[in-house]
Amino acid sequence: MPRIAYVNGRYVRHADAAVHVLDRGFVFADAVYEVCQVQQGYIVDLSRHLDRLDRSLAEIRIRPPMPRAALIGILRQVLRRNLVTNGLVYLQVTRGVAKRDHVFPSPEVRPTLVVTAKSLTPVVNAARYASGVRAATVADNRWGRVDIKTVGLLPNVLARQQAKEAGAQEAIFVDAEGNVTEGGATNLWIVDRAGTLVTRPADHGILNGITRTTLMDVAAALGLAVEERRFSVAEMLEAREVFVTGATTICLPVVSIDGHTIANGHPGMTAQKIREAFFAVAEKTAI
Repeated sequence: MPRIAYVNGRYVRHADAAVHVLDRGFVFADAVYEVCQVQQGYIVDLSRHLDRLDRSLAEIRIRPPMPRAALIGILRQVLRRNLVTNGLVYLQVTRGVAKRDHVFPSPEVRPTLVVTAKSLTPVVNAARYASGVRAATVADNRWGRVDIKTVGLLPNVLARQQAKEAGAQEAIFVDAEGNVTEGGATNLWIVDRAGTLVTRPADHGILNGITRTTLMDVAAALGLAVEERRFSVAEMLEAREVFVTGATTICLPVVSIDGHTIANGHPGMTAQKIREAFFAVAEKTAI
């Protein structure tokens, strides 16, 4: 069965899905996106993802392509047409098609909406949870508004390629003061020596991940202390646990950074407890 995508009002074969060459998402990265995990026939934390989409659109002054209820209907249709019960759904909104000019088109053009979905095998993540992943630190050279979930991800692409070439699976951005910001495609957490969960504050310097936000609720349910503050690379390397969070990984242990073994080199119990409790706390929307 061929994969199906939604593009501007039409459900089309994934292989045939396309936008105009002058779409501003293609020309200027003038676009935002969201990725939602799908677990056992449910979209995870959909309301929070769509709230963040609305915020991103407002920050770069793109009007929503349609009312929320209609958008949810399209997400469900794309998932059903692709027979996805475990996987992800991706949506992207651009400012639309216009002549190549940096300023916003006037009059305003219709935003472009693209939705795709794909299945993922849970066993793949299970293997990564069991073994953990390696990471490499990189200089954070991104623009100052990474709190907006735009498609302008070239620094992230280069960072993750650098990590791959170093034999790692994730990059960890480090700011000019030597403090950790976040992962190349994830938020980053440590469990400090006192057993407190620590993550960087959700200011303009990181993306306020939806999984990150729900993890706060999970931590509260488990009675785990959480502290939002800056921390250095040195503190991270001495932590009891390090893990990254994201929509498709939930809570993934990091066991080595720049060749330095974290704690005993094995995934920690805190990450496991959070992962096991996550779906009981997260919002679940039926497909």
